[in-house]
Amino acid sequence: MPRSIVAGIGMHVPENIYTNEDLTKYMDTSDEWIKERTGIQERRYADRQAETTTTMGIEAAKIAIERAGLTPQDIDFIVFATLSPDYYFPGCGVLVQREMKMKEIGALDIRNQCSGFVYAISVADQFIKSGMYKNILVIGSEKHSFGLDFSTKGRNISVIFGDGAGAVVLQASEDDQRGILSTHLHSDGNSAEVLAMFNPGTHGNHWQHFADFDNDDMGKAFMTHAMIDKEQNFPKMDGQAVFKKAIEKFPEVIMEALKTNSLSPADIDMLIPHQANLRISQMVQKMLKLPSEKVYNNIQRYGNTTAASIPIALCEAWQEGKIKEGDLVCLAAFGSGFTWASALIRW
Repeated sequence: MPRSIVAGIGMHVPENIYTNEDLTKYMDTSDEWIKERTGIQERRYADRQAETTTTMGIEAAKIAIERAGLTPQDIDFIVFATLSPDYYFPGCGVLVQREMKMKEIGALDIRNQCSGFVYAISVADQFIKSGMYKNILVIGSEKHSFGLDFSTKGRNISVIFGDGAGAVVLQASEDDQRGILSTHLHSDGNSAEVLAMFNPGTHGNHWQHFADFDNDDMGKAFMTHAMIDKEQNFPKMDGQAVFKKAIEKFPEVIMEALKTNSLSPADIDMLIPHQANLRISQMVQKMLKLPSEKVYNNIQRYGNTTAASIPIALCEAWQEGKIKEGDLVCLAAFGSGFTWASALIRW
């Protein structure tokens, strides 16, 4: 059975930097307030017109493909993870295939929010192990800034998120000393509404709570003026509930990966957690008794880029020489759904 190795990796973040101080122009907040709660100092926002989730993903993909020593024509399959697609449909994967002038290969879009990239890696890994594909492009990309509430009412969410993209090329290899050792995926839908964006959607059970809707008003419920007027088209989050669950499931899914491979936290050379909140990462680090040099955090500079978070951090850590051949790298994520996941890779 072939192993999936990371043959190439790339990232792209917009040039526009927005500091915490910049956000004070739009809402009642402060640099101290944001840093204390999240650890974030600045984030990147895409150009409103020129950059999209797809175009940022393509820029990251170009780098990953070149570093893998391949061309777009060598890619057999695309897996694209995002919660902020260019269109409600079709997905971003086919837009990548078109713009990069690839062959008529398959393209799969994954909607697992913060856990999206690890889920995408897992899916791609199974395709490679089955022998179906040899070179799979996996992208995580987000353009959050176009859909956030930049008012004091929405500050608890809007100060957290940023834009960017990361990509890897997974390649089939017969090298049994390297590659993805295992992936672990979980979900618990009991708390689905704790972190969610309800509109636009078709959630009939929730119309009485989130919009004015008449059953006879056929075809007009997907997005209404009432939703916009009542500001019901923004994401909602119970931050405390998310934090509490995250610090439980993060270490749990990391330990699951280690135990599956008869390893311990001490064997980890680099942990790349989803950049949800610096306090969460620090608590997980403490629980696993890992030194700071074995945990990579860049939320301070980019904020939470959800599906793009892990590949951006992974790329930066590799570029900085903090991940070397033979290292044991653990990826872990937790987010809306709730979903959580981990992947263990021998680099």
